[in-house]
Amino acid sequence: MAKKDFSTLNPASFTHALEIQIRFVDIDLAGHVNNATILSYFELGRVAYLDELIGAENDWRGKGLILAHTEIDYIEPVYLHDKIKAYSRITHVGTKSFTIENLLVKLKDGKETFAAVASFVTVCFDYKQKQTTEIPADWRELLS
Repeated sequence: MAKKDFSTLNPASFTHALEIQIRFVDIDLAGHVNNATILSYFELGRVAYLDELIGAENDWRGKGLILAHTEIDYIEPVYLHDKIKAYSRITHVGTKSFTIENLLVKLKDGKETFAAVASFVTVCFDYKQKQTTEIPADWRELLS
């Protein structure tokens, strides 16, 4: 498999950033943050971004979200004492779904090193009706 080129990826093009604290429990037997935990870090970033964008007071059971697709590239391991930040941005808005791209960086000596890049297709879902829904009108402009 050919190595992907992330040289054009710029953290400044992301609209949200969240510093994340690494916990000892996040570390696996190989001594780095477990790959499943990296997904949790992206989730923390997405939730903080959506709370800021849409509002934490949103009724997430009525106007909620489900993940339909996740794609992730692990670029560099993350270790216990690394300082990390998760960036988030919306890259596509459809009728019922939108795509959130995330970037996890390690901070060292004033520089950011890419640790992982992910893309999440997020579908609007009404948990009360148990069905997908169109993106709410009040969200559409916020997501664009």
